[in-house]
Amino acid sequence: MASFRPRRASHVFADEVLHKAHNAVERCFNRLKQFRAIATRFDKLVTRYKAGVQLASLLLWLREPTKDRLSDSS
Repeated sequence: MASFRPRRASHVFADEVLHKAHNAVERCFNRLKQFRAIATRFDKLVTRYKAGVQLASLLLWLREPTKDRLSDSS
């Protein structure tokens, strides 16, 4: 009987900073895929698709809770 072996090796990140950056990019792509036109590539022209991605990114950025970036208190 053969012993159990996983089909693919687990991804091990040695650099914590690189792992955090990779995770942030992956989460961003997952959020963008929630927009149906982007996930299905509804717009076939590159310029329109790029504009859709930029618009979706802007909407995600505006939905993000504020972290008191422009606080009047000094």
